[in-house]
Amino acid sequence: MHPTHAARALAAGCALAALTLLSACGGGDHKERISRTTAPVRPPVRDAQVGALPGMPPVLDPADVYAADRPNRLSPAVKDFPSRVYVPNTNSDTVSVIDPKTYEVVETIPVGRQPQHVVPSWDLKTLWVNNDKGNSLTPLDPRTGKAGKPVDVHDPYNLYFTPNGKYAIVMASLDRELVFRDAHTMKKVKAVPVACGGVNHADFSLDGRYFIVSCEFSGDLLKVDTERMKVIDRQKLPLAGAMPQDVKVSPDGKRFYVADMMANGVWTLDGDTFGKPGFLPTGKGAHGLYVSRDSREMYISNRGEGTISVFDFPANRLTKKWRLPGGGSPDMGGVSADGKVLWLSGRYDSEVYAIDTRTGTELARIPVGGGPHGLAVYPQPGRYSLGHTGIFR
Repeated sequence: MHPTHAARALAAGCALAALTLLSACGGGDHKERISRTTAPVRPPVRDAQVGALPGMPPVLDPADVYAADRPNRLSPAVKDFPSRVYVPNTNSDTVSVIDPKTYEVVETIPVGRQPQHVVPSWDLKTLWVNNDKGNSLTPLDPRTGKAGKPVDVHDPYNLYFTPNGKYAIVMASLDRELVFRDAHTMKKVKAVPVACGGVNHADFSLDGRYFIVSCEFSGDLLKVDTERMKVIDRQKLPLAGAMPQDVKVSPDGKRFYVADMMANGVWTLDGDTFGKPGFLPTGKGAHGLYVSRDSREMYISNRGEGTISVFDFPANRLTKKWRLPGGGSPDMGGVSADGKVLWLSGRYDSEVYAIDTRTGTELARIPVGGGPHGLAVYPQPGRYSLGHTGIFR
């Protein structure tokens, strides 16, 4: 939760052809999951597409939604982009650009008022800066690092994209709406009112048919039908004062994880049944969720205590906890293309942390502007983006 929100509360055909080509050649480093017999066997990818969202690129592996995110597997669309870390500074109205090789800020870009997140577009070609109180989106060209003309969009706290690349979804927190817009022009298509406060983060099901949304101010979760653009279910988390934040689906697509900064841990629930959630204590101010490049682990930033918890998916338990030396306020970020570094903004310390994903060692602490929030590491592996600071499939 960011301080300013707390105060208020109190091109598609070509792109798909390219994606289909990538999906056809991208699964070479996975173990085959079908036993070899003389009887004909249907390919698992086709099974996974039965009932999938129309127009969504086929999953590479039905047992792993992150199969396209392996180390350095960059799409041809981004392979020539310079590697950078883009940090929106909500209190400075700027984006700090970090060279991850030198750990230095190489440029500071003025943007609109109160930038919250830097979001990769579905087609990977643009980075959208969400200027929340500026009521605009600033496009950044990741090839040149140059900012384009801002696009008028009201209350863009966060931004997602439907898995078929048809719509952008603006998380209009103050307006209490999910606003579906054309993914390229950002022209409004449909505004969906929500009966909860502070819509902010989301993730999609394996088949793309629905997504789960967190509402930080009212402690609710929503289930939204992607194609119908309609809220189909809602539940209040079973804790007074719950404040859900980031959302991530498990690699097998069977579970959703929701960080909660007031519960100091992560809620877990079955997205299909949308039943009562379980709970996993992690640390004070649990906030961001990031999956490792091998899909085995999830990094959980505990903003209130300066730690990162590591959750093992196959073992279904927490295995490690890394503490930032001297403390800090680890918030939002992403994993480097090679999977070796976790990048997180220091929300209340005007800094960014680079953390070794093998040992938890702090590699660098880099001064940036005031109130750094949803930083994006770019480019990253994947065929297309679902938004936020980089959810790739």
